[in-house]
Amino acid sequence: MAKITLQIASLTLLCSVFLHANAATDNDPEALKKAFVKEQVSQGANQADVEQFLATSTFEQSIIDAITKPWEAKPWHQYYPIFLTDKRLEKGLAFWKENHVLISKAAEKFNVDPQIIVAIIGIETFYGGYMGNHRVQDALYTLGFYYPPRASFFRSEYANLMALIKEEKLDNSTLKGSYAGAMGYGQFIPSSYRHYAVDFDGDGRRDLLTSKADAIGSVANYFHQHGWKKGQPVALLLNHTSSQAPKAKVWTKERLHYKVSDILSPTLSLANNQDIDASQKALLVKLDQPNNAEYWLGLNNFYVITRYNRSPLYAMAVYQFSQQLNAHYQR
Repeated sequence: MAKITLQIASLTLLCSVFLHANAATDNDPEALKKAFVKEQVSQGANQADVEQFLATSTFEQSIIDAITKPWEAKPWHQYYPIFLTDKRLEKGLAFWKENHVLISKAAEKFNVDPQIIVAIIGIETFYGGYMGNHRVQDALYTLGFYYPPRASFFRSEYANLMALIKEEKLDNSTLKGSYAGAMGYGQFIPSSYRHYAVDFDGDGRRDLLTSKADAIGSVANYFHQHGWKKGQPVALLLNHTSSQAPKAKVWTKERLHYKVSDILSPTLSLANNQDIDASQKALLVKLDQPNNAEYWLGLNNFYVITRYNRSPLYAMAVYQFSQQLNAHYQR
């Protein structure tokens, strides 16, 4: 028994050393860079090219500052006024009218609602007005090697950026985007650009930076690939008649697994009493207002919006903006 106990203690010590070593590596940018070069070379990349890409990348403290203070950290009543404005609505209607042929074509081809395409581009970049002023290479480099909480994800995007620049013949010297490395009208990160961008204007390139056609088609394709159901509801307001919090769990970015029937209760019901399939998957959204909490039932299409940005606040802003757009456009 003593021998077994000793073996277990030794194993525990080895595991502890291993974990501490990994933790040290995860927080050592230079070690991460060396490991990155080896990984990329093992996948077929040219070592000199990878090292050159690293050498021409610059750490930016402003990137770290931005990602640690995201807008989504605000309560709903402070968040939505940033996006749901008369100015954005006017710009969105003008964009829709100007590009209505392309938008209708994309909506039909990819079986999505046109207002969601227009809403996304409006929320993301104000229709190309604000595409970001951070050098994409530096943003992903900074987060991939100097931001431990999500370093692995951003190193993957950094590698995708190297491949994307070659595939689409992008001018890296002028390639700018958000602090998270997203770019173009629809703010696609490199992996999304590679997987979901489409050549919608037929010029042989997938250009999300200057081609409105490619941007419109690519946003539509993204939603199609993630399961958008055209003409189906997105979110429904709920009545909450209790002073206690709902028994159902508020959604925290996990995969859809609850059903409508798991969420609705005698004290949490549909505000408009409409009939819906109670067996369909759904999630519960809580929006903080100044003096109370507002609850919504998020359905499949709401969840699809969160595949673009996992924040429920973002998804609700996109949904409500799309409703505004559609109501005004149909007039």
